[in-house]
Amino acid sequence: MATNIGKKLTGLGYRNLLKAIARQKTRAVVKPFQPAQKHKVAKSHITVYDYNAETITEVHPERIEDCFHYIDTPTVTWINMDNLNPEKLAPLCERYQIHWLIQEDILTYGQRPKVEEMDGILFCLLRMLFIDKETGVISEEQISIVLGENFVLSFQEDAEKDVFDPIRKRLLKKDCRERQRGAEFLFYTLIDIITDSYLAVIETVGDHIEQVEENILQRTSKHSFDKISQLRKDIILLKRNIAPVRDITAALIRSESPLLDKSTSKYFRDVYDHVVQANDLIDNYRDLILGVQDMYVNNINLRMNEVMKTLAIITAIMAPATVIGGIFGMNFDVIPYKHHYMGFYVTIGVMVVIPIIMLYGFKVRGWFQKDITSLKNRRTDEL
Repeated sequence: MATNIGKKLTGLGYRNLLKAIARQKTRAVVKPFQPAQKHKVAKSHITVYDYNAETITEVHPERIEDCFHYIDTPTVTWINMDNLNPEKLAPLCERYQIHWLIQEDILTYGQRPKVEEMDGILFCLLRMLFIDKETGVISEEQISIVLGENFVLSFQEDAEKDVFDPIRKRLLKKDCRERQRGAEFLFYTLIDIITDSYLAVIETVGDHIEQVEENILQRTSKHSFDKISQLRKDIILLKRNIAPVRDITAALIRSESPLLDKSTSKYFRDVYDHVVQANDLIDNYRDLILGVQDMYVNNINLRMNEVMKTLAIITAIMAPATVIGGIFGMNFDVIPYKHHYMGFYVTIGVMVVIPIIMLYGFKVRGWFQKDITSLKNRRTDEL
């Protein structure tokens, strides 16, 4: 396969080489359960913010060539591209001297979060997470952030999902911190707002876990088990996307890159604290969902025990009448009180009195108390 690819790429220029790699990598990561349209090339949308402490310019260029001259300006430039298109990405990266390996990472979906420094460029790849508060469905989007001298490039898969709106609004204010600092502070701000959004998603998942727990205590159903399974998958997804960010922020704190000012490390330490907190919450909710699953199983077993107890009580109550009826129904000529005029009434009375005494004994022993109530009380004490 590698030989065929090599022959195919022979004689192609740099841009065609990049597009061929992008197509090949896209085919490599497609899975049968993923919708094919996810990897279709859509029209890219580009936004440029060029600013300093005094002025700011917001531009939405139609041609990628209109972004080239910003590399020669002394101001800070933020270029954001939505709906990645290799035909526009390649010339932009060439102009800003971004290594082709980084370009390959930008165009490859489903990668593990990471940070790299290559040829004077600092590259950070993260996952943005979004959650529907009503349905609880978590969606994810890969974002690539490139830091260079006086510029930041960000590349997103979907133009409709974004957490950067607060940053865009702040940039329009003259006294905002981003306007007073360099490109490395904007780089930090983008990473910070992404990690802050993790906490909001995790808290929403925690609310759904508590809701499922209450539903199980009130009424166990198949829907509750399906919800538990979905929440376990969500926890795994959160762990897979957030856990590597701790290593990323730790690497940025220790980085000696000339692109990062030493004063910026304290801001990345704050991001690191947020990521550690997010990971701790994920671990706590993972333990909690396992406890909820155990409670679901215990609840099912308790309800089964209730059914078996009811059947056992009915059987015990009917047993005396069955024994007495069997004794007096035997085909013997000599049976005490068989021909007595009060024999029938005495027998019926004994059959009624014995079950009443048994029911009273069961009640005294607490057999009629529902185990689900005791389970709820024990769960409340644990919380």
